[in-house]
Amino acid sequence: MRQIVLDTETTGLSWEKGNRVVEIGCIELINRRPTGRTYQQYLNPGRDMEPGAAEVTGLTLDFLANKPRFEDVVQDFLEFIAGSELVIHNAEFDVGFLNYELGLLGPAFGRIDRHAGVLDTLKMARDLYPGQRNSLDALCKRLGVDNKHRQLHGALLDAELLTDVYLAMTSGQTGFGFDEALPAADMASTEVVVAVTASAFMLHATPAELEAHQSRIQKIADKSGKSLWAD
Repeated sequence: MRQIVLDTETTGLSWEKGNRVVEIGCIELINRRPTGRTYQQYLNPGRDMEPGAAEVTGLTLDFLANKPRFEDVVQDFLEFIAGSELVIHNAEFDVGFLNYELGLLGPAFGRIDRHAGVLDTLKMARDLYPGQRNSLDALCKRLGVDNKHRQLHGALLDAELLTDVYLAMTSGQTGFGFDEALPAADMASTEVVVAVTASAFMLHATPAELEAHQSRIQKIADKSGKSLWAD
């Protein structure tokens, strides 16, 4: 099973107001183990950072000015996540921004769900810990994940923290991780299956199977006087 733990940083909180992605960070997991493969990219947003976003990320327009734009890296990014399950905390936020970026490029690239599935760890945490704070920082504290080095928000750093949080929530394993990447020998023997997006298919019963099914329902009705399936 191939999963990509993903986080983004943006110029503001709302893509509907024209805010853009300024950093993408990804961690690859295969069979719940970090492989050592990552994807990290700063982006030139072509617009100002909102004050709040600049404060929490520490990113400036001067720093981002010589970075590529999203359209320059979109192919590499989509190839990295292709066929995976994206593990995202508050997926509605990140997927909304990524779909906005893809939409600005026209219909050719589609939406994120054309390239990968999505698992929202915020929804998972709310189910596990109802009525409690379930921010990434709160989950780190609750699950014993060390985040003392997190002074500012960064997409790759947050993806690393989310990896440990996700593994802890789903298996009780904290610190699973980044000092124990999957060995090369294990990688060589691990089959990575990249799913191809396709329409769902449906299996239909044969005439003989339908006849046997109806016969069985009739026997149940005859014996009990009534059959829910017959209704």
